[in-house]
Amino acid sequence: MLKVLLVDDEMYIRKGMHELIDWHSLGMEIAGEAENGLEALEKAECLQPDVIITDIRMPILDGLELIRAVEKSPTLEPVFIIISGYHDFKYAQQAIRYGVQDYILKPIDDEEMTATLQKASNLIRSRRKHVFLAEDQASRIMLKDMIKGQIREEDEIRYAEMLGITRQTSLMIVLFELQTGSENKKVTLHQVSNLLHALADADFDLYVIEEQLGRLALIFLWKEPYAQRQPEDKIQSAQKILSEQLGADVGLYAGTVVKNMLEAPRSYAEAEEASKHKFAEAGSVVRYTEVKDKPLYVFNLNQEEVDPLILSLEERNRVACHAIVHDMFNMFHSRRFSPQAVTGSLLRCITGILAVVHEMGGTDAGLPKLRLLAEHGQDGWNLRLLKEAFLNALEEAEEYIAQLRTEQSKGDINKIKRYIDSHYTENISLKSIAARFYMNPVYLGRLFRKSYNQYFNEYLLNLRIQEAQKLLRQTDLRMYEVAARIGFQNADYFVTQFEKIVNMTPTAYRNLLKEDGQRGAQ
Repeated sequence: MLKVLLVDDEMYIRKGMHELIDWHSLGMEIAGEAENGLEALEKAECLQPDVIITDIRMPILDGLELIRAVEKSPTLEPVFIIISGYHDFKYAQQAIRYGVQDYILKPIDDEEMTATLQKASNLIRSRRKHVFLAEDQASRIMLKDMIKGQIREEDEIRYAEMLGITRQTSLMIVLFELQTGSENKKVTLHQVSNLLHALADADFDLYVIEEQLGRLALIFLWKEPYAQRQPEDKIQSAQKILSEQLGADVGLYAGTVVKNMLEAPRSYAEAEEASKHKFAEAGSVVRYTEVKDKPLYVFNLNQEEVDPLILSLEERNRVACHAIVHDMFNMFHSRRFSPQAVTGSLLRCITGILAVVHEMGGTDAGLPKLRLLAEHGQDGWNLRLLKEAFLNALEEAEEYIAQLRTEQSKGDINKIKRYIDSHYTENISLKSIAARFYMNPVYLGRLFRKSYNQYFNEYLLNLRIQEAQKLLRQTDLRMYEVAARIGFQNADYFVTQFEKIVNMTPTAYRNLLKEDGQRGAQ
């Protein structure tokens, strides 16, 4: 109810106003009376009236002075209606310049006063509606309080008046989610309000609030009894407008229609419950009435279900990987996984992949897509977008694991080469080295040739012959002793291999050095 303060020094005028006007039908009540401007100012501060009806000529503080005083008050913003005698017309004109809504000449006509009051009521409601639709913090808090059941009993009537809610008003809460996945596209409350403005009509209104950080709630209001199909039609129209105009997938999660403001929290709770079924239902609109009896699966995938996916990445089997992911997401939908269960299952997969990467010497920095997916919650995703992002992240992981394997192989072959360089004088072979480093001999031979552009045996022989030349230059060891020192078990075989590489026998090589030394000494 809008509160009215009557101000007139004539008591019969004030009493007559009680009888003259059907205040209840206007949604108004006379909250107080005053016989002069000073008394009116004191009562206005206490009553906070929505409308002040005042005479102009009064003792102590007249109507104009009352209006000026109220204008200066930071807590008062009533609509003023002046009642005056004909000879006070110039005063009334001056009052209107101060922003007075209207004036009525005495004697008061009930029809004229009723029309003026209705006009004032419409103005007040329009002002308050505008405040609510704007992104004003106080307005959002009040609407949020309403849907979450935090309205104080003494504020209930005032909230209802501000929203235009009457006993005949029905309302429904619909949660809005912009689904852009990793794009992280933002939409403002103002954008959504403007886009949905066209849905309002004489019997239907719609408010948009930020229900929690990053998530908007739509409040559908029917002022009069509505047809059975209207809620469904409004939801579908809202979804179509938002998805087309925003150029993105949009999720709407609808509670049921309730009959009054006090039941708004129930519709809100139902909308929240509907949102938990977004990965389990087909389509962009999820209605509580359709999911209320359908249980959700709330457990994560177990490790045995995750291992085949990780194995397919290690083996670079992309076909198998895609097939496993396809089956996994079909299971999320068909078994009705909750958003938390889907997120938890994907995190288990991601954790397993990261463990493999870390074991291979990699870091999280090498998997930016997978890391980004792990950091995101389930908000802003539908199952299609989530599957696409997960597949892209897995392909990135597959390439990174292959890169790490290549680097690891290079690291292994370098260690093997260093081992050969340190032990070539011993009785080593490709087979014994492969066994030492837990590798297949054939694979090791191919890897060595690919890495150093020569065969293992060729490299080992060159090392041994170079060491033999050094021993022949620096010592007087016999041939069988030199052969033993560099890892040859048979002296004749050593001589044959030496001659093949140096193009002369070991004896000839030593004698040549002696001859050169003698010539240099002469």
